Amino acid sequence: MTFYNRDDELAALETAFNSPGHDFYVVYGRRRVGKTELLKEFCTDRPHIYYLAAQEAEHRQREKFVEQVADTFDDRVPRIDGWDDAFEYLGDKLTSERHVVVVDEFPYLIAENDSLPSYIQAFVDEQLQHTDSMLVLCGSSVSTMESEVLGHESPLYGRRTGQIDLQPFSFQQARDVITYDLADAIRSYSVTGGTPMYLTLFDYDRTLAENIQTQLLSPTAVLYNEPEFLLRTELRNPARYMSILEAVALGHTTPNEISGATGIDPGPLSKYLQTLRRLRLIDREVPVTASSQKSKRSQYHVADEFLRFWFRYVEPNRSSIEEAPTIVFDGTIEPDLPTHVATTFEDVCQEAVWEAIRRGEFDPYSKIGRWWYGEEEVDIVGLAPDDDRILLAECKWTAEPVGYALVENLRDKAENVRWGPGNREERFALFSRSGFVDGLEEDLDSNWSLFSIDDLDILFSNNNL
Repeated sequence: MTFYNRDDELAALETAFNSPGHDFYVVYGRRRVGKTELLKEFCTDRPHIYYLAAQEAEHRQREKFVEQVADTFDDRVPRIDGWDDAFEYLGDKLTSERHVVVVDEFPYLIAENDSLPSYIQAFVDEQLQHTDSMLVLCGSSVSTMESEVLGHESPLYGRRTGQIDLQPFSFQQARDVITYDLADAIRSYSVTGGTPMYLTLFDYDRTLAENIQTQLLSPTAVLYNEPEFLLRTELRNPARYMSILEAVALGHTTPNEISGATGIDPGPLSKYLQTLRRLRLIDREVPVTASSQKSKRSQYHVADEFLRFWFRYVEPNRSSIEEAPTIVFDGTIEPDLPTHVATTFEDVCQEAVWEAIRRGEFDPYSKIGRWWYGEEEVDIVGLAPDDDRILLAECKWTAEPVGYALVENLRDKAENVRWGPGNREERFALFSRSGFVDGLEEDLDSNWSLFSIDDLDILFSNNNL
């Protein structure tokens, strides 16, 4: 598989490896996010030991680990009785040669022996720190990695020299993979999200409709059951979490709405929501002008475009998909897809604001997000407290060009966004898939910025960096 992006993560690993002394890195993130590809790319052209753990008996895991070490050093496989002996053997080998040692899917080892972090602590303290080698523990179970490796209670706490919480690609990063024109790229991203494996499953020489039907609406396709496998990585009983994710994907965003849609009482629901947030499967959002700790106006959103699409269209229609997938696509998905994509477009436009700031095309804003109060909502609001400056923006994924009505509407909404002094500086921006009516841009002053699809394409182009 082609390796995409991850320049910052590779640079961090390379800097660590090239610095004097030992390094102990922790790399973790959801399934399919590209951890293994990142580490394999990093290990290329470097002396390394790469051990991929499997779900099997402890003694077999240990035997394979020792065999991997012995094979790397062209050594006879020694007799090893426990993990302490295995790591002592590894430590002896590292005294003579500098290596990167990667233990991938580390949670599988912990599942068979929860004392393993203690053995690695001894290895780091007594052997690794006296070498110039690098140990990397990698895992897809976010909860296990955060509790058993990074957590305060872990024997390994405080030993790491760095960590990478690998995230899905942003839309701008995903553009290296998605070769559609920008409008179709946004539609496609609203289906796959930024998970590298999902992105590369699509064939961009085929239409988006063909990709959806082939990769998501076929019971034999990898993505058809993917969310269930993802949840089972983290949760023993995922059924209730599935119902919560489906409710949120279908537009029930407040705790009361989610409780009503799922039948889960508010008390237990708050714990389920906390777990889903910790696993990065949902996000809690408050108005950008409010305090995230104090505000009671919280809303929840599925944190991944692919999961949002799957729980909106696939999970509720499984029986029909099994019988007639084309009818589900033509009758249910395709007519509603613009509504689904409109939410993705808002996120893409928010990326565009940050990119415009980085390029100096916008003045800086320290905080950017959505604002709402009652029925009123502004898609993007940027705050610059030091300069008493506010940015208000709307994003329209419509088939018609944006006209003067939206300008007046946004001006009216600005008066309801209570933030800053009365003489604050107000800037405005409009993002439109279908462009703008003739004469609109000429009639607006310099406080307004208008972005069509073509403008976004230029803004996101790496050639202009």
